[in-house]
Amino acid sequence: MGVPKSLTFVEPREVIRSLSVGSGDVVADFGAGSGHFSLEFARAVGPEGTVYALDVLPSALEAITSQAKTLGLTNIVPQRCNLERVNGSGLGSETADWVLAKDVLLQNKEKEAILREVARILKPNGRALIIEWDPSESVVGPDRELRMKPDDLRHTLAEAGLTVVDEPPVGGFHYAFLAEKKH
Repeated sequence: MGVPKSLTFVEPREVIRSLSVGSGDVVADFGAGSGHFSLEFARAVGPEGTVYALDVLPSALEAITSQAKTLGLTNIVPQRCNLERVNGSGLGSETADWVLAKDVLLQNKEKEAILREVARILKPNGRALIIEWDPSESVVGPDRELRMKPDDLRHTLAEAGLTVVDEPPVGGFHYAFLAEKKH
């Protein structure tokens, strides 16, 4: 008997498999943290692709670098950044096919600035997967007051120039929007 979906966490490999990530794609992982998504995206885009693992913490980037080396992944570029600043990712405009932002917005005050940065670096028709803690779930996770309501996130994405095209399942403790940059 399996674990009920309401008690499951995000599984990076399963989430990425459900997306149309292609060989050679460029991915920016905002707030890469421990690198779970960066490593899976690196496998998905193959050696022709690039994954920018972006985080403010040098220790997180060191951990990702070490894991990538152990796994033989040479297509991850760890980069320290402050996503709340203008051009905070340090990446050029319209350079990424994909952006991932998992549990990033609840940790930052400048949510709009972060989503504008997502839109800035995405290529036309590029896609962003935004994953946040479900505000109705209270068994685990951050304080409910820190969690962004889905309607608020949808509105903020639209203001940043991103259109929600899907709401992929990501486990019972989170919700996700797949958003696209229209050109």
